[in-house]
Amino acid sequence: MNAPLFVSPVRIRQPGLNALPANTERYLVRGGGSVALTLDAGDEIELISPQGLQPVEITVFDGEGRCDASMIGARNNASAEGLKDLLANSGGYADELNNALAALNISVETARSALLFRNHSPAGDSVRFTAEQAVTCLIVAPGGIMRADLQNTPSDLVAFIHRQPREQSGQITHLPDPLADPLEEQRIEARSAFAYEVKAGDYIQVIDVEGRECSDFQCFDSAKLDKGIERCLDATTTRHAVGASYPAPGLFSKFYDQNFEAMVEVVQDTCGRHDSFGTACTAKYYDDMGYPGHVNCSDNFNRVLQTYGVEARKGWMAINLFFNTNIDAGNQMYFDEPWSRPGDYVLMRALKDLVCVSSACPCDIDAANGWNPTDIHLRLYSGKHSFNKATAFRMTTDADKELTKETGFHSRTSKHTRNFTEYEGYWLANSYTKHGALDEYWACREGAVVIDLSALRKYEVTGPDAELLLQTCVTRNIRRLAVGQVVYTAMCYENGGMIDDGTVFRLGQDNFRWIGGSDESGIWLREQAEKLGLQAWVRNSTDQLNNLQVQGPKSRDILQQIIWTRPDQATLEELEWFRFSIARLGDEHGIPLVVSRTGYTGELGYEVFCHPKDAPAVWDAIWEAGKQYGLTPLGLEALDMLRVEAGLIFAGYEFSDQTNPFEAGIAFTVPLKTKEDDFIGKAALIKRKENPQQVLVGLELSGDELAANGDCVDIGRNQVGEITSSVRSPILRKNLALCRIQVEHSEPGTEVEIGKLDGKQKRLPAKVVSFPFYDPSKSRVRDVPPPE
Repeated sequence: MNAPLFVSPVRIRQPGLNALPANTERYLVRGGGSVALTLDAGDEIELISPQGLQPVEITVFDGEGRCDASMIGARNNASAEGLKDLLANSGGYADELNNALAALNISVETARSALLFRNHSPAGDSVRFTAEQAVTCLIVAPGGIMRADLQNTPSDLVAFIHRQPREQSGQITHLPDPLADPLEEQRIEARSAFAYEVKAGDYIQVIDVEGRECSDFQCFDSAKLDKGIERCLDATTTRHAVGASYPAPGLFSKFYDQNFEAMVEVVQDTCGRHDSFGTACTAKYYDDMGYPGHVNCSDNFNRVLQTYGVEARKGWMAINLFFNTNIDAGNQMYFDEPWSRPGDYVLMRALKDLVCVSSACPCDIDAANGWNPTDIHLRLYSGKHSFNKATAFRMTTDADKELTKETGFHSRTSKHTRNFTEYEGYWLANSYTKHGALDEYWACREGAVVIDLSALRKYEVTGPDAELLLQTCVTRNIRRLAVGQVVYTAMCYENGGMIDDGTVFRLGQDNFRWIGGSDESGIWLREQAEKLGLQAWVRNSTDQLNNLQVQGPKSRDILQQIIWTRPDQATLEELEWFRFSIARLGDEHGIPLVVSRTGYTGELGYEVFCHPKDAPAVWDAIWEAGKQYGLTPLGLEALDMLRVEAGLIFAGYEFSDQTNPFEAGIAFTVPLKTKEDDFIGKAALIKRKENPQQVLVGLELSGDELAANGDCVDIGRNQVGEITSSVRSPILRKNLALCRIQVEHSEPGTEVEIGKLDGKQKRLPAKVVSFPFYDPSKSRVRDVPPPE
């Protein structure tokens, strides 16, 4: 039998592009929010509740303002209370929606709606309707503020519109909504460039229309250009000034010219991968590749810049937006398809009057533009607008992007610092201006500190099978967890590799709260509930719960002044380690709180959970009560010093999905002898415990030079381990590190060397020691006398 001449290849999966079928549109309806969508006759609307337990309200109007859900085949069974509640709020979105409805001659006073997904709807529940005529659908995901002690969090819905095929002239692309009213818009067609002027303070938004398209950007100081002096963005100077391959939103966000004068500032970036090493593409590149005469960005720049008297160049230095380059271990620069997705953009603010030029790169001979050059879209905005600094965060690769958020405490922390870093989609303080990491560290060890860790992920796990779900998905024995108790645990894949570490709070018989470091763990819980057919719901409440850690020997003295608890709850003085109380701020009428005796510092400490709207008031009360005790704000730099001393692990350093809890140093979270029930990863963990390969140990280094994450740990020429974290301990006056090492070399006293430079040319002597380094008996965090 002859072999077939052609075998259809397996299609490459590209979840990052999140491509939709033709004539299909996708919209996100935020929990507690709404969207307005228009349908023509024959169009279908599909609504999905990914997390479950979230009702949806659809109010349908025709062009004359008549309200009737039957126009899409739904039943009027509610009085549009969700929509009316939204419109009753003043300011912002409510005002815009009211104005839009008024313009359409729509009144909601007597409106009726279809209320769906009621009565314990499962995760993934969906419904689909077909429009009988042209209509406007107002879709509301009803929900309000979730108290810290309750679990009624609203969750997001997804809406798809499946439109009837229609004759179209050319390809239709959907741009992201403007950030404000643009001063100017310009479509830069594929393989072309565009020059434009921008006033100081105004904003430049460069948008990748279809994804996977590069756009070279360059700018000139207009005042100097008028004098015949060409001063433009200089990539080398910029890299030197910001200490990075290219600037990003945050503290180091500016591009400079060769005289170190700031030209533009990056305000928002939803892609996060660009290039500043290569030039804009040149005629020489294409000539050398065998494509003489190929259109190129440098020649396109020369052509459009002639108007401004700029001297032509054979190759233009530029910031190559969306160009995905890197340098490998062999010092070779390489590139691949861009990371940018349809609608990704970079927003920059001009810091002086500029002449700018942007391209839509024409390269179609390699992966630079995904082999297919497409358009770039340009928008300019007035400097009278203000846009928050932000990058894009996605829960999963194919999830909707979310711009970096400010926590509820940001209005208070930002009074003490401008040094914020992006962490899991939120801006968290790195250090505080009047203190610095070392001062903050000592304040925690000797007094008290307050730490904003609101970026931790919170998920409400509820339902008759909630206990069974957690018992199946985490390593600790949840059946032994009492109401009001907290347990620290690992969560693993079937092979024993760690998904996350975190804590489980038991709020009731069938009510739990999972708090972890990433969304992967919450999503995993929901997937397992569906896979196992369990009647349990897992809903994201991260945006409903912000948390402060109040840590240090004086933390109890501070909080006991302001925390009120009911008679059935433990008082702050009575609250034991890994327990929590339902509480109020001040008195029985105060702000609802959950207060737990947990932390991440190795000191006596507490965590205070509240709704973001209450966060400023909670901060103010704690801050005022702490003044007499020298309460100090503490950022992530000092927190890292504290947690390494205390032997507390961190994702991406001590563990990943390639390490198990034994290798991560938290073997105590896997009670194989006392947890008789099966759980995900148990079989693999039994094998790994019986045949250990690596273990986490402490190292004490000679001298003061710090080890770094990823440094090799050698005995002779044999690498036996790798550094995960390090600290120069102020209180112990030692240079310390955590290291994952082969079990054969893990005995305390074993002498090793830490490789620096290329790992061979410079060696730091060290020896294996036990950890935690600080307070190994945990007497301080337990608040008990140390052992004799």
